[in-house]
Amino acid sequence: MRVIRLRQAVVAAADRDAVVATWTHELRTGTPFHDPGVVEFGLCNAVVPIGDTFLEVVSPIEGRDDTAAGRYMSRHGGDCGYMAIFQVDDIEAARSHLADLGVRTVWNADLDDISGTHLHPADVGAAIVSFDQATPPSSWRWAGPRWPDQVRTDVVTGLAGIVLAADDPSALLARWSEVLDIEPSADRLVLPDGSYVGVGDKTADGRIGLVGIDLWSSGGAVRSFRSAGVDFRVG
Repeated sequence: MRVIRLRQAVVAAADRDAVVATWTHELRTGTPFHDPGVVEFGLCNAVVPIGDTFLEVVSPIEGRDDTAAGRYMSRHGGDCGYMAIFQVDDIEAARSHLADLGVRTVWNADLDDISGTHLHPADVGAAIVSFDQATPPSSWRWAGPRWPDQVRTDVVTGLAGIVLAADDPSALLARWSEVLDIEPSADRLVLPDGSYVGVGDKTADGRIGLVGIDLWSSGGAVRSFRSAGVDFRVG
């Protein structure tokens, strides 16, 4: 198994449209795709392209109190980072790797153009992890059929990485290193495309989990903002 890149970062929020409005304002993103398939999980969502990578926000449907995302938000005290989707080159090898580690899975899909596996968050820590293989590799079903038309690169050109925080960052880094099969470089796991997973102590305001999403700047300017309980850094 080889993890190729961080392809999609996901936040969970009570107000999906408010999050999209913030991304539109701060990042100049295009029109989002709303995937009808997530209704299966009691959710509504929005996916926007960042170059050929993606941001997603998921929100529990009104009246649904039994969703995994809703329970996750309750444990984290509200809006929060939720999932990281990594593109792999061989989904069957990835699944075999997870089985060897004793990592449980909570969802699997095998479609004609993409296969995906969601890992049990208790077996990894900090966020839900998904391994996905797209065919062809440049495609991405989860963003809808017309996502290339919505790519906007005036502000950002792609996902640079995610930032995780934990009470025991060394243990979390070691676990993610096992799961992704990547050796740490200091406090980071660097993927082949240069995207990364950074791991550190809980934040000054006590947050743990997926607390940051970093994006590549199209113009080199560095700035930051908070959305859905997550610190976004453009740089």
